[in-house]
Amino acid sequence: MPAEWEPHLATYLVWPHNRDTWPGKFDAIVPVFARIAATIAEFEPLRLLVADNAMAEAARETILAVNGPASRLDRIKFTVVATNDSWIRDHGPIFVNRAAPADAPAQVALDFGFNSWGEKYGAFDLDDAVPRRLGERWGFEVIEPPMVLEGGSIEVDGAGTLLTTESCLLNPNRNPALDRAEIERRLKYWLGVSSVLWLGEGIAGDDTDGHVDDLARFVAPATVVTVVEDNSRDENYRVLADNLKRLKTMRDAGGRALKVETLPMPPALYHEGTRVPASYANFYILNGGVILPTFDCPHDATAIATLGRLFPGRRVVGIPSRDLVWGLGAIHCLTQQHPERLIARA
Repeated sequence: MPAEWEPHLATYLVWPHNRDTWPGKFDAIVPVFARIAATIAEFEPLRLLVADNAMAEAARETILAVNGPASRLDRIKFTVVATNDSWIRDHGPIFVNRAAPADAPAQVALDFGFNSWGEKYGAFDLDDAVPRRLGERWGFEVIEPPMVLEGGSIEVDGAGTLLTTESCLLNPNRNPALDRAEIERRLKYWLGVSSVLWLGEGIAGDDTDGHVDDLARFVAPATVVTVVEDNSRDENYRVLADNLKRLKTMRDAGGRALKVETLPMPPALYHEGTRVPASYANFYILNGGVILPTFDCPHDATAIATLGRLFPGRRVVGIPSRDLVWGLGAIHCLTQQHPERLIARA
């Protein structure tokens, strides 16, 4: 599985349509999606999933109204694929390179099982079928590994190292018949990794049982950026301190000690008394750019500057996400990359 910073053929994004995901906030987040879409299209082609042609037209009009001449509609391909919700990072295809057999495609999409984060919500049958539908539309091969796995629960460096969390992958609501050793074996086989590194728990408010893309991300070979909480009274303090401690002892698949960089956590964000999983780690790497959620607080500038330093040559763009994160996810959760690089044949 290539690292996210490797070249992309395109990005997948699902236009919002499930009002239950953002109760009382749906109308506010539609313009945010319009901005996300135009920002992605500025850096690389966007394949935007819509339910039908009417939704495609509505999305096109909204993107143009919000972004004007910067809309880059010429780089947005509207793709009719039915979905239950917009979190394509978790139910979409995960692309990997394949070295053999020589007569097979050098790149394939993995369609892991999706069960709505342990059957927490309503119907998820349409989401579970998204990789197949996209394969039919865009002409790529799809393989179904025998395992439930969400894209936001794993992070790879493209060179054999995978980072994940115990609280999610070992949760019995995903793969109750698989123990830790078998989960590691399947990750190694299907994703082409040789080392699986385990963090502990996720941040407060995360309904995914602790996805790693709210915690720690590879930004370069043997280099990870992780979020930290300085307020010892905050409920994330202990969890993030433990994950930081673990990272400082870890080595990548090549035996190198990880270089650990840090991002602050934004101040605790609540909506209607519910804490939401606001995290600067939920950024997305594009061809020539990085987009990240911002939360209208002083730490926004620190996060943008840190990622600018960690990604020299890429422009960092903040997307206001206070309303967006009420859906319990943000930028990385909503996007899925289609890598461009194909592995060289022997």
